[in-house]
Amino acid sequence: MKWLSAVRTFLVSEDGPTAVEYAVMLALIVIVCLAAISSLGTATRDTFQNVTDAISGTGN
Repeated sequence: MKWLSAVRTFLVSEDGPTAVEYAVMLALIVIVCLAAISSLGTATRDTFQNVTDAISGTGN
């Protein structure tokens, strides 16, 4: 019962909503970072493939 009361007090106080807002903000930042890393990885792979093709003569 004490644990439930502590959780209720935490959520009613200003700390609860603030923690939730920070968690949502962190999740959005992680999603943006993952999308950027994925896009950068794809672009890097394509660049290295173009260089490899140019060196080996299979590009043209």
